[in-house]
Amino acid sequence: MTLLVFIVSLLGAMAIGAPVAFALIFCGVVLMSYMGMFNTQIIAQNMLIGADTFTLLAIPFFILAGELMNAGGLSRRIIDFAISCVGHIRGGLGLVAIIAAVIMASISGSAAADTAALAAILIPMMARAGYNVPRSAGLIAAGGVIAPVIPPSMAFIIFGVAANVSISKLFMAGIVPGVLMGLSLAVTWMIVARNDRVETLPRASWADRGRASGRAIWALGMPVIILGGIKLGVVTPTEAAVIAAFYALFVGMFVYRELKLADLPAVLIAAGRTTAAIMFLVCAALVSAWLITAANIPAEITGYIEPLIENPKLLMLAIMILILIVGTALDLTPTILILTPVLMPIIAKAGIDPIYFGVMFIMNCCIGLLTPPVGVVLNVVSGVGRVPLGKVIIGVWPFLIAQILVLLLLVAFPSIVIVPANWFY
Repeated sequence: MTLLVFIVSLLGAMAIGAPVAFALIFCGVVLMSYMGMFNTQIIAQNMLIGADTFTLLAIPFFILAGELMNAGGLSRRIIDFAISCVGHIRGGLGLVAIIAAVIMASISGSAAADTAALAAILIPMMARAGYNVPRSAGLIAAGGVIAPVIPPSMAFIIFGVAANVSISKLFMAGIVPGVLMGLSLAVTWMIVARNDRVETLPRASWADRGRASGRAIWALGMPVIILGGIKLGVVTPTEAAVIAAFYALFVGMFVYRELKLADLPAVLIAAGRTTAAIMFLVCAALVSAWLITAANIPAEITGYIEPLIENPKLLMLAIMILILIVGTALDLTPTILILTPVLMPIIAKAGIDPIYFGVMFIMNCCIGLLTPPVGVVLNVVSGVGRVPLGKVIIGVWPFLIAQILVLLLLVAFPSIVIVPANWFY
């Protein structure tokens, strides 16, 4: 009965239009009332505890790094570098989008920010070259959702805090799955775009490639510094986020000189707004998480799926389907915050590696960013690229299917994630 109260109160609040953060708080109040332990201090204390975590300081700094990267010209130079490498290939601009998405993912970790930067530059270029615009927009959207999987990732930070697992290990475990997502998009793009009659860009000379690489070297060095520092144990993820923000600031202002002092207020305000929304969600979710544990909801759910616990792969498949369904209606962060405290005890009882589960969870949530009716990344591409949302949804389907197939591959063969993760870590 407690599980029913939890589900009805949460979905009911969201159904009447309450923001997810307020719906989580309302759900907590209803659960407390149902269990006869209503106390406003529990809400206040858990919200304060939720915000008072050193690890979560990484979130505002990675968000700021992403904003500074876009404002300071790092994103454009990464795209120019990719164009110099593969722009001359038939369908090359699609490959440029994928390569740029993977590189930018290793810098900012924000799906919306990376997608906006790619869409603003590449969609007009692809339209002029004769590419199918809805399909191109769908590709850029699918490339953008790689960002939360390849480290550094704000999604991994939130999951690591909610599940109490190593964020550094999550970062390292996300490298191979993120690359596989990129490869699946490249293969799918070359299949669906093979008959398009498009203009190819002139082949860049080795001198041009050298110049493009030289202009992009500062941007390409950012992920090396971040991941290298974490891998060598020199910095924590939080400290790496601070370094990333200052690095992006330095490069944008003093190396590329595209970021002006007058631009900083707007950049800081944009980063502050995004941070405030995410942190309030985290704080509100800690109230529900505490009450989920107090109400012993995970044990109640475990009782329903007891037969699946003996078969970890079947259990993982069932959980992935659940997350995929939830992800069609919720954004990435709320999905993590709502489901993590419910699912982690079940994962532990089934003997599934929590780092592997975390990577799969985040991958699945990212796929949810491409599915209507919410589809945050679809809306970003539609708005920035000025492509009708309905056409973007049609264009994204081949790439959405490709990423679901990668997810199913990793469910069937967990070692693809676990073994390389141990190498990197």
